[in-house]
Amino acid sequence: MLKLINAGLGRTGTTSLKVALDRLGLGPSFHMFDIVGDPTRLQQWERIVCDGERPDWAAVFDGYRSAVDGPCAVYYRQISEAFPDAKVLLTVRDAESWYRSTYDTLYQFALRSMAGPPEPGSPQARLFRVTSTMVWDGLFGGRFADKDHAIEVYHRHNEEVVRTMGADNVLVYDVQQGWEPLCAFLGVDAPQEEFPRTNDTASMRQRIARAAGAAPAATG
Repeated sequence: MLKLINAGLGRTGTTSLKVALDRLGLGPSFHMFDIVGDPTRLQQWERIVCDGERPDWAAVFDGYRSAVDGPCAVYYRQISEAFPDAKVLLTVRDAESWYRSTYDTLYQFALRSMAGPPEPGSPQARLFRVTSTMVWDGLFGGRFADKDHAIEVYHRHNEEVVRTMGADNVLVYDVQQGWEPLCAFLGVDAPQEEFPRTNDTASMRQRIARAAGAAPAATG
C-alpha cells in the first residue's frame, strides 16, 4: 500500500528521490522506469492513459510503498483519493533548469518518435502513445517546444498540487535540500551517508536512447 505519493514532474530529482525512499524503507518505489521496462505494465498504463480505463489503483500499485515520477505526477489526485493516508510530496527545481533538462532528455524521445515513427504496436510506439497522450499533448497541450508556455504549465501544475492537496499536507521539496526536510516530513531518522544524486542529463539521454531502440545520443 502506498505511503507516499510524489506529484512533482519528471526531471525534478524523481530518480534520486526513488533511491532515497528505498533507503528509508519506503520502497519499492514506483517510477516511470517500471513502465518502460515491463510490457505488461506498459499495456496497463496504455489502457488507463489512452483508453480512459478506470483502474483499480490498489492493483496498479500492488507491492509498492511509494510512487514517484511519470504518471503519478499527472494522476496524483486520483491516486491520493485511493490512498488517503499517503503523504504527498512535490519535488521542484528552478524552472529554467527544469525546462532545459526536460527538453534535452525526455522531449528528445518525443522528437525522435515524431521524426521517425516507430513500428506500430512496438514497445517504442506504445510508450510514445502513452507519453504523448499524458504529457506532451495532454499536460502541455502540444506546445512543450514553446519554452514560456511549458514553464507556465510547470508553475501552474505545482501551484495546483499545493492548492488541491492543501499547503499543510504537502512537502514542497528540492532534492538539493538533502535528507533533513524529507526525513522530518516522514518522521524518520536521517541516514549518515550523502543523499543520492542519480540520473543526470547524460545518463538520462542514454536511457531515452535505449527506450527508443536507438544508439545512445551524444551528450555534448
